[in-house]
Amino acid sequence: MEIIASNSIEERRQQEQVRLDCLKSATERNKWGQFATPHELALSLARYAHALSGRTAVRFLDPAIGTGSFYSAALEAFGEKHMDAATGIELDPLFAQTAATLWEGQGLQVIRGDFTKQHPPAQRFNLVLTNPPYVRHHHLEAGEKDRLKARLAQSLHLDISGLAGLYCYFLLLCHDWMEEQGLAIWLIPSEFMDVNYGVTIRRYLTEHVTLLQIHRFCPTDVQFTDALVSSAVVIFRKAPPPAGHTVRFSFAGPIERPEKEAQVSLGTLRQARKWTQFPATTTVNDTGELNLGNLFAIKRGLATGSNSFFILTEDEIKERHIPHKFVTPILPGPRHLTGDVIDALPNGAPDVSPRLYLIDCSEPEERIKANWPRLYDYLLVGKAQNIHEAYLSSHRTPWYSQEQRPPAPFLCTYMGRSRNGEHPFRFIWNRSQATAHNVYLMLYPIGPLRAALKEHPELHALVFEALQRITPAQFITEGRVYGGGLHKVEPKELAKIPARDVLAAVKRHVHVEEQLPMLFT
Repeated sequence: MEIIASNSIEERRQQEQVRLDCLKSATERNKWGQFATPHELALSLARYAHALSGRTAVRFLDPAIGTGSFYSAALEAFGEKHMDAATGIELDPLFAQTAATLWEGQGLQVIRGDFTKQHPPAQRFNLVLTNPPYVRHHHLEAGEKDRLKARLAQSLHLDISGLAGLYCYFLLLCHDWMEEQGLAIWLIPSEFMDVNYGVTIRRYLTEHVTLLQIHRFCPTDVQFTDALVSSAVVIFRKAPPPAGHTVRFSFAGPIERPEKEAQVSLGTLRQARKWTQFPATTTVNDTGELNLGNLFAIKRGLATGSNSFFILTEDEIKERHIPHKFVTPILPGPRHLTGDVIDALPNGAPDVSPRLYLIDCSEPEERIKANWPRLYDYLLVGKAQNIHEAYLSSHRTPWYSQEQRPPAPFLCTYMGRSRNGEHPFRFIWNRSQATAHNVYLMLYPIGPLRAALKEHPELHALVFEALQRITPAQFITEGRVYGGGLHKVEPKELAKIPARDVLAAVKRHVHVEEQLPMLFT
């Protein structure tokens, strides 16, 4: 059958996309990883593919076809007469049926099924254009992860972390579907560039194929209105990388006209822990200098499992007659802190509002019932709410005890946004005896720094000032960013930030340098 013009089909496709999206809640679509590619973006990438490939006979594959946004774009970019063959695979039966109906007689074969369970045909594909499902690892059952990992080990002899999302398996397993020199353009979350489970993807891109370009969209320019994720376009050919190969890294703006770009050598990429530092830099320097992890043990604040139950105000503690021996002061969230220095009241509690306390008791229930009946009554309230069966509580003995997080003199907020150039993170000097929950990272001085602070308490102010001088760029280089400009830093990432200013602040205290030379060796 002769292929007809697809403009009218594209209009119908967009209408069907809206209809199908409305059939699922946002939570359901998140579980399926269904985030529709805007037509303008799909067309931009298809035209970019045409400029790179220049093919006159296209064998098209989209392993997550949806309603066919990329196929529609490929028809427009390459021209219908150059579409030699096309296959789309779709797990969702509603989307598969819709795509089959829309593109019936237009050269697209729609296979209903799970791409990761399909076997590649004898004749492979020379163009992959796709936006794979962004299904996070916690939506994948353990048995499913084992199956995917086994297929990956068989196909590419690669191992991958159990924290990898489904899109990682799609990208890697698609290798066997491509013909040699075939071009692939993947629209995927940019998190693979930084996180530990992305190591396998980064290894694949630098060793198994010729990586041509990675374009990262500005985090505040969210490509999918219903997903809090920053996106990247990954472009490669199925061919071993040639000697001396460099990769084009671009950032912000459309891929055709990026705001920033640079060429980065494969050697540099293979050494780099994080790829989002490119194109801002093109080298990786391992100076061996001191970092925060050499001076502090950095831990996430404690996770209660139910803040609303375990963290109470001072008035609620009095009202329920909970003994003071079973509560410990805990800081409120950062938005409640009016300053970055927290002073202590005479009893060690923080001079903040609201004043909160954490329930933490290791006594057995029978003893609590006999000696502290009002506390026991409150525990029964928690049981009625099934808090004792929640994941964190059920893994503690007893369930109302807490993980140990003693007060830390310095804290750092765990995540934040950068508005109008503001710093997305805050350091806090905690001069109280309050602990903190998991919206903070807790910095405990270790080794010579700990000894120096104990011997010379006045150094706390100098260290705090030095921590505050850490720039947003240093955080962003080591941390990670999500759609909408939400920045996050994990303990191991904070530990990688250089500590030169902290060290210099302590060095200026000459007597400490003389008494504690280990700090300066």
